Parts: sequence; C-alpha cells; structure tokens
Amino acid sequence: MNRILEQAKELYTLEGYTFTPVSGHEGGRNRIVIVSLNEEKKYVLRISELGDRSENDYLAETEFVHFLAENGAPVADVIRSVQGKLVERMEADGKEVFVSLFSFAKGMLLADNGYRYREGAPLSEYFYNTGKALGAIHRLSKEYVPVHSRPDYFDKYNMTFIDGLIPDEYSELKKAIAERLEKFDTLPKDKGCYGLVHFDYSDGNYHIDMDTGAITVFDFDNCMNCWYMFDLANLWIHNEGWTRQETDPDKRFTLMQQCFDLQLQGYKTETDISEEMLEKMPLFIDMVLIENIVDEFACCALEGEELDYEDIEGAAECLIHESPYAGIGQ
Repeated sequence: MNRILEQAKELYTLEGYTFTPVSGHEGGRNRIVIVSLNEEKKYVLRISELGDRSENDYLAETEFVHFLAENGAPVADVIRSVQGKLVERMEADGKEVFVSLFSFAKGMLLADNGYRYREGAPLSEYFYNTGKALGAIHRLSKEYVPVHSRPDYFDKYNMTFIDGLIPDEYSELKKAIAERLEKFDTLPKDKGCYGLVHFDYSDGNYHIDMDTGAITVFDFDNCMNCWYMFDLANLWIHNEGWTRQETDPDKRFTLMQQCFDLQLQGYKTETDISEEMLEKMPLFIDMVLIENIVDEFACCALEGEELDYEDIEGAAECLIHESPYAGIGQ
C-alpha cells in the first residue's frame, strides 16, 4: 500500500497532502483513500487490485465520468495524472493495480447526517434533486460515443453465469430469475431507452451540499449498458427507506409513489422517459432485485462464505411467488 501511495504522490503531484484510508464496506471492490491539503484541495484516490477487471473496463468507466463532468452533469470528475492518464497502471506485490484520482464530491452522505435533510428545506426538494441529477446523467449518456466499452447487461446477467454462481439448492429462485431474463430479452434497446447507466444510484453514492441541496454523484464502478429504467427502478426501491414506518402495504405504496413522482418531475426537466417504459416499472424492479441477489451471492463467493438466506429472502420470495415488492402491483 505504501509503495502505491508513494507512486501516486508523484503521478498526481500530491506531495504534502494527507492520505487517509477509508474503512471498506461489505462487498466493496476498491481501496479508497481521502487525499487532502485543506478543504478546498481534497480528492479521492481509488486503488483497484482485485484483478477481476481489465484496464479497458477502468478506462471505459473514467472516460464516461469525465465526459459527464465536462458537459455539466453533477458528478465528481476524474483528475488526469501528470502523464495525462485517467487510469494509471501499477504493480505491487506481483499484482496488477489500477489507480484513479477523483474530485471530492462537495457535501456529505445523507447517512452521515443521520438521514436528516438540510435544515429549513422541504424533503420534496431532495427527491426532486435526486431525480434531476439522474436525468442529467441519462441525457448525456444518450449523446455519449464511447472510445472504450463497458459491458452490456446480458454479459453478466445470463443463466450461464448465474447457474455457476447460485447453488442448485436455490432451484426455485434460479427458475424465477431465468423467467425474468427471458422477459428482459424482449425489451427494446434503442438509444432512447438503453445506454450507459450508473447501475448503483442510491444515497450511498452521492453527496448533498447541505447549504444548497445540490447533489454530486460518484462511484460509477458498476456502470454498464442497460435500460435507463434500471436506475429509476433503483430510485423507486430506495424510497422504501423513507416509508418503512408505514406497515400497511397499500399506504406504503402510495407514499413511495409520491416520493417517486417528485423524482420523476426532476428527471423530466433533463430528459424524457416514455410512458411505455414507465408502465414496465414492476419488471424493472424485478431487475433490481435480481441484481441485489446476484451481488449477495458474488460477495459471499469472493469472501469464501456461505450465504445467509435472510439477506435475500424478501427479494427472492417476491421473484419466486411473483408477489408485489413493497406494495407495487405486478
């Protein structure tokens, strides 16, 4: 680690800066270090050393992020090294390591503020702004012409991969996933509805400026070519956190929909989404549930641990029994 940081100091002219490692979270793929000189000069150094992605993957991600930032999207930009590179390749302990430096997103995580929104502002502003930020990203994605390419949805989410990842004891779940994948395969994939998406757009991956409410998005590590509706469905699902106190599923659905309506208002100030695609929201919610389930199995495989079924039970039961998730009709 020290050798990597010493190289990073030279590559990004960071002599005199303080390097503060961030504690990893479950399922985290990278080592993150906050690099700071003062509040105005603060960056995020990302060190990727798992070896499960190629230099092309990291180039494709950072090129997309840089395009978004250059064109006004509210994202944390990538900082080029002194060699003009968005991604630097290093070697440490015989392993290939990829390093990138990002601007520090202004503001803070909602969780770090105790899930309290900024004082004196209505919560409706927050929902509107989250939708608007996502809409800006999708608007520019529709214009983006990549140099290096990120994976497509079915490159990962296919039954060959899933059969090898999920044990046969979960046969009902695998059958339910296979049925959904067949439905996904019939969806249109034109430029207006399919392109590079964040694929993990949630309050853990953007900061909020508590003075203005402005949102700055980061962590495009999972970005892939997928339906724009995936990010919107992920927004919809995360509204459950704001409505969890309501035990009646019908009332909870109404509250979640009210949150999403505000998000959609903000989204539509930046780009369009067809009513035909919005009507398929239940199907895209299933797509998000599948991603969550696959991610749990993949994390367990990476750590050499057995899955605790309770971690996926709610999502799995919804898929198996075709039951509503958090009150939404199927």
